[in-house]
Amino acid sequence: MRSESTDVLIIGSGVAGLSAALAAAPARVTVLTKTAFGAGNSTWAQGGLAAAVGSDDSPEQHAGDTVSVGVGLNNEEAVRVLTVEGADRARQLIDLGTAFDRDSDGALLLAREAAHSVRRILHAADATGAEIVRTLRAAALANKAITVEERAFVLDLVVVSGQVVGAIAKRADGAMVFHQAGAVILATGGSGQLYASTTNPAEATADGLALAARAGAILRDLEFVQFHPTALAAPGVDPMPLVTEALRGEGSILVDEHGHRFAFDHHVDGELAPRDVVARAIARHRISGHLTFLDTRQAVGDRFPSRFPTVFASCQRYGIDPRRDLIPVSPAAHYHMGGVASDIDGRSSVVGLWTCGEVSATGVHGANRLASNSLLEGLVIGARAGADAASEGAGHAHSPSGVPEPGERRDIVADLRRTMWENVGLSRDAAGLSSAIERLDGLRGQGLLPEAANLLLVARMISRAAYLRQESRGAHYRSDFPDTEPAWARHMDVHLEGDAIVSETQETVA
Repeated sequence: MRSESTDVLIIGSGVAGLSAALAAAPARVTVLTKTAFGAGNSTWAQGGLAAAVGSDDSPEQHAGDTVSVGVGLNNEEAVRVLTVEGADRARQLIDLGTAFDRDSDGALLLAREAAHSVRRILHAADATGAEIVRTLRAAALANKAITVEERAFVLDLVVVSGQVVGAIAKRADGAMVFHQAGAVILATGGSGQLYASTTNPAEATADGLALAARAGAILRDLEFVQFHPTALAAPGVDPMPLVTEALRGEGSILVDEHGHRFAFDHHVDGELAPRDVVARAIARHRISGHLTFLDTRQAVGDRFPSRFPTVFASCQRYGIDPRRDLIPVSPAAHYHMGGVASDIDGRSSVVGLWTCGEVSATGVHGANRLASNSLLEGLVIGARAGADAASEGAGHAHSPSGVPEPGERRDIVADLRRTMWENVGLSRDAAGLSSAIERLDGLRGQGLLPEAANLLLVARMISRAAYLRQESRGAHYRSDFPDTEPAWARHMDVHLEGDAIVSETQETVA
């Protein structure tokens, strides 16, 4: 097996991974990505970047909105760091050439989204993530300290005497490479492919969570999966095109086939209620036999092609003209608040391993993420993780004890995704969760390819965490425990002991 060395090894090339790479330089940095450089969830992000840059805003106000939506599980120091440093990171992006939307006078055009008290969302039309990735990718390519290897799939982290010392990756040509590193940063993104309905691309297979778990790391708050209220409900489409939250921020409304604005039946803020509330409102209305649509005709109308070109193209692809037609929408798995337990510098519970972005659980989101805080977290925590990891210096060479070999392909992924959607989705109960645990445990030991094995491990961990949390809080809703209980204002930690999944709750959050 070939061996290569670097100071900082970064797995993933979205906003978090790119931010970490730029902050880690001039240390030697290697970025591994299983897709093309800069692909992944970040590029798909339509909504925007939340940052307190407006004259009527402040980091404290942004922090207040973030904590309010997080339902008692936010780490307030992490939230403070996110909102204070976030404004500076946004300005740095502008200095790097990020083309955020501006008004006719050249001022930043700030939008409002659900649960934000003021307009603070920076947009690049409805392709904000792609524009930020474009900016960061160009900066990374221009940095001679950063080496990028595309289409390299990381099979496992290498742990020696309790410390992560690198990773084993399989290249596109089948060659195995041991990447020895003084520090490893996971920036692998999300896990949306766990669910039959998702807005996440095919590569969002929970790889980072599984890698960290097998390396001995603690995973936290896995039960909190965010379902976006409005994905385009076109038959048989996977993944489902996102219909950005910004449309509701611009005044678009949710209606059924009778024109009834049903969101107000569930919350006083209607379409601008927190995402989990709106998602469940749409799901319940559909289960009761109604059709659900987003009506953009009056709020956006003829401005649609220029203001929201990505959504417009998706609608056109399925024969919908949102200037004239209602957009059929349905909830879909979108973001994971849970992840690898990490501090505000990205340090995990395992020496030598850092995380940033959606794969991490720093506590900034709590039980529910405030809209457009995800790109911000990738920027802020990514930069902190990169700088902190680089401070560890060059590592020492180690020989890996073995190389995991992919097994034969078995068709379990469709079964797994259906099980998660039906039993560990927007509404959960003990019977459904018990059924999911039994079904998922029965899928083990079938010679799975690496991505399927990663999905299965994380699905089993999420299901157990959701079963143990006997309350409803944020994105975790239990129909058999519908109330939010003060005694459950605590984190749920999960880790592996051999093949056994061990769960335990932490002290009550102050």
